[in-house]
Amino acid sequence: MPCVELRGVSNFICRNVDLRIEDSEILVLLGSTGAGKTTLLSIIAGLVEYTGSVLFNGVGVDEVPSNKRRIGYLFQGLALFPHLNVASNIAFGLKTRENHSSKVEKRVNEMLHLMGIENLSDRYPYNLSGGERQRVALGRALAPSPEVLLLDEPLSSLDYETSKYLRMEIKRLQRKLGITTIYVTHNQREAEEIGDKLAIIHNGTVGQVGTPEEIFFNPVNGQISKFIGSPNILCCEYCRKLVKGLAEIKSGDLHIIVPDNGNGIKKIAILPHDIYISRNKPPGPDINRFTGTIIDVNSSINLTLIRLRVGEHVLLAEQPIEITEELNLQVGDEVHLILKMPRIKTLSTRENESRFDGYSC
Repeated sequence: MPCVELRGVSNFICRNVDLRIEDSEILVLLGSTGAGKTTLLSIIAGLVEYTGSVLFNGVGVDEVPSNKRRIGYLFQGLALFPHLNVASNIAFGLKTRENHSSKVEKRVNEMLHLMGIENLSDRYPYNLSGGERQRVALGRALAPSPEVLLLDEPLSSLDYETSKYLRMEIKRLQRKLGITTIYVTHNQREAEEIGDKLAIIHNGTVGQVGTPEEIFFNPVNGQISKFIGSPNILCCEYCRKLVKGLAEIKSGDLHIIVPDNGNGIKKIAILPHDIYISRNKPPGPDINRFTGTIIDVNSSINLTLIRLRVGEHVLLAEQPIEITEELNLQVGDEVHLILKMPRIKTLSTRENESRFDGYSC
């Protein structure tokens, strides 16, 4: 499958974009609405005008029409044809390429099997659930055997559980087929789960490209840090394994229980909204519970950002403004806080440093 490269690409939204998607990689374009993510997909697909160059395996495709670029495109609105059943929807792109009818039928059956929707072949879109429609649309995009797959917010209309299941299915299929894939979303958790790399898009430019861990733990500037939620990042000085899946790390004078994947821990991070604050000591087990002193309170219309000194660290917490007002939190107040253990992210050490009988990070 081709490596896709954009060199100096610009149009009415995008500005001098340089970007590279490796062969068989999933790159997620992550950004807010209007940032230019969908426009970049349309440029790669040859659907909008642009300046600069798009290359597949180093060969320019700027003069190649969109229907000759060997691209599968799953639009955000899915664009299933309501008057065609599932099998006919999947076959549509194949028939436009004038394939022999027997080949079309064989390929449609392969897609129905691959997507696990053989029993839906005679149904129409209005009789399908949201997840089923997504599978049909993905099957239609994959049917012509594209070399590049473009997915524009494919799961944005689904509930959380269905979305989580389908993104794992999309990743499984992508790995099986080895298709170079560009995936658009504004959902950070979705991006982290599905992407080999992320590209943060802001105002038509690329702010940072890297693995989810690289971006989360090493944002290149304050704008990127703010976009990903201004995480609190703590260095791990010592770590020991507790039980499978859990470890205790020491950072300064704090001892924190964190998820453990067995690869060692160099840093941990927790987002401000995953820190719980209370005036009174909360009930429950004494895990990741600390006391801290408020050193700054900054409220906006809906949210309050609270800086706390906790031991040797200064942590940023976030909560709805109505809770802040109810608790009447003021600078200088001592409060109780909980670091929500399942939401703590960890940055692994190098594999050859993964010793959990006690090590310095």
